[in-house]
Amino acid sequence: VHLVESGGALVQPGGSLRLSCTASGFTFSTYVMSWYRQAPGKEREFVAWISSTEAASYAESVKGRFTISRDNAKRTVYLQMKSLKSEDTAVYYCFGARNWGQGTQVTVSS
Repeated sequence: VHLVESGGALVQPGGSLRLSCTASGFTFSTYVMSWYRQAPGKEREFVAWISSTEAASYAESVKGRFTISRDNAKRTVYLQMKSLKSEDTAVYYCFGARNWGQGTQVTVSS
């Protein structure tokens, strides 16, 4: 199993960003895929998940601002983030098939 995140960047408050996580080594379309994040000095926390049938759930802190989606043909899960706040600054991790990606840094700062 291999998960590779991309798309992290420095963005201004109020801005938008889309993260991607491309998977290999398992039957991607049948698995729930999730995004987590870890801010400096804090525990890793749940952000969103999406099921194989594209049902989704979000942490309260991102509900209405973030959207998780998936493209099974590309074996990729996305996290569209808008109205970003400084408190969204973190390393964002993809999780699926009991494995973690290496993370991608998102920094929200002016």
